Amino acid sequence: MARIAAKAAATIDARPDDVYATFADYKNSHPHVLPETLYDLQVEEGGYGAGTVFRCKSKVMGVERTLYMRSSEPEPGHVLMERDIDSVQDTITTFTVTPIENGQKSHVEIATVMNSSPGLMGLIERLLIPRFLNPSYQQEIRNVEAFLQKKRAAHV
Repeated sequence: MARIAAKAAATIDARPDDVYATFADYKNSHPHVLPETLYDLQVEEGGYGAGTVFRCKSKVMGVERTLYMRSSEPEPGHVLMERDIDSVQDTITTFTVTPIENGQKSHVEIATVMNSSPGLMGLIERLLIPRFLNPSYQQEIRNVEAFLQKKRAAHV
């Protein structure tokens, strides 16, 4: 089965620990930074970092599906991973946060790999899904930066 890969990366004006915490907090932060293609995040177990189980809806290329995911932290504070629990697509999304400029800014990468469908549908998915996910992930990274700027401004 062929794999589909999509990713986006950017440097943002936010401290790495704050960025990572935003992604890892599935109850209070992550739902507020999702791009338009992901919505209705519902936590079923946990809520912060490794072991969190959640569902959310995804709409890509006009097709809505429910994602059922479990998070892990292969490198706590640096890499957060979400993996499909029950899908043949075996979707894995990683959020990698790397400190730069003495920890005052962050390089953020969101990357997804998944199985494509067989046949012609799989070819279409491999061509189109990255074109939809890449801008969505760019938006999510911008959303994190805006969310943290707003949070900082509220504490000043």
